[in-house]
Amino acid sequence: MTTPLISPSILNCDIARLEDELRKISSADIAHVDVMDNHFVPNLTWGLPVVEACVNTGILPIDAHLMIEDPDRWAPAYAEAGCASVTFHAEAASAPIRTAREIRRLGARAALALKPSTDIAPYVDILPEVDMILIMTVEPGFGGQSFLESMLPKIQRTRDAIASASLDISIQVDGGVSRKTIERAADAGATNFVAGSAIFRADDAFEEIATLRSLAQLHMH
Repeated sequence: MTTPLISPSILNCDIARLEDELRKISSADIAHVDVMDNHFVPNLTWGLPVVEACVNTGILPIDAHLMIEDPDRWAPAYAEAGCASVTFHAEAASAPIRTAREIRRLGARAALALKPSTDIAPYVDILPEVDMILIMTVEPGFGGQSFLESMLPKIQRTRDAIASASLDISIQVDGGVSRKTIERAADAGATNFVAGSAIFRADDAFEEIATLRSLAQLHMH
């Protein structure tokens, strides 16, 4: 049976207390760090130095989600920096296979992210090149948005495509994941759950992570 992975997004954390904030979520499986360049998405967060700082704390493995233009050029540096996983967007990559192979060559898991309006169908044939598909369940750019129920069929289609190809690829969901929505996402086929405000605004982050994990486990196939 697959175990759900809980990946808290540090988007809404107190960046001045980065190490403390990572300790607050240390019972999670991986920390999700959103890199935004104010071009691909209308928000600017942080880049390689902050991601490296997160890696160097050694508290959790780091999952870098690159919401940036030209990931073909920039993504390998995040793998070199020691990220466990590097996610780049299908809409921004001009050479997704080459980029995924380069990320893997440098020792990280490679993941392909899809915005809500991007279908999985054109990417089914390149599934063997990646370790994870990220299905955005909000429009990327800002934390605290509501989960888009309309993404559930896409999660199911992705799960079916992975099963048909007999591949071991995880499906990550990011955006509006909370106690209210995680069960439906797990039921549709998600296995890796990014939650930001749901965890960082909780009174007890450890307890919230444990609750999300158990809710997802109940609904995973």
